Amino acid sequence: MHFKGTAHRYGRDIDTDVIIPARYLNSSDPEWLAAHCLEDLDKDFVKKVHKGDIIVAEENFGCGSSREHAPIAIKAAGVDVVIAKSFARIFYRNSINTGLAIMECPEAVDAIKQGDVVDVDADAGVITNVTTGETFKAQPFPPFIREIIEEGGLINRTRKVLGIE
Repeated sequence: MHFKGTAHRYGRDIDTDVIIPARYLNSSDPEWLAAHCLEDLDKDFVKKVHKGDIIVAEENFGCGSSREHAPIAIKAAGVDVVIAKSFARIFYRNSINTGLAIMECPEAVDAIKQGDVVDVDADAGVITNVTTGETFKAQPFPPFIREIIEEGGLINRTRKVLGIE
């Protein structure tokens, strides 16, 4: 898996209530959730994010409630991968289950600035800040996790394995 996009930087402890505010949880429609992604933190997020862009965040990204809506909103908004110093464990698993690629790499987070172009080779675990030329090593996805993300989530992968369309 390979991703390349513009970095959108955020701080630490970005909780799921900030990623998708509870007032929008009356729908699980990805487009509806995407339209409100991060709006309380960054009112212009959905206007400035483009397909393939990357979120870069400090520690504890996705803390708070265990709602699956948060990674769905991020992915539907056009973000291909989130790179953070650390993730809340439930958010980490929900991201994989919904097909959102996420990687932990504190050194990359420290070096990537808002607006930098970032290239991610998830199979090799290599993150490159194209803007500065710096390269960082993260843990690559194990094959099973890679399959889930490539298929767009756990349900899609399970349907494929079972031959259910």
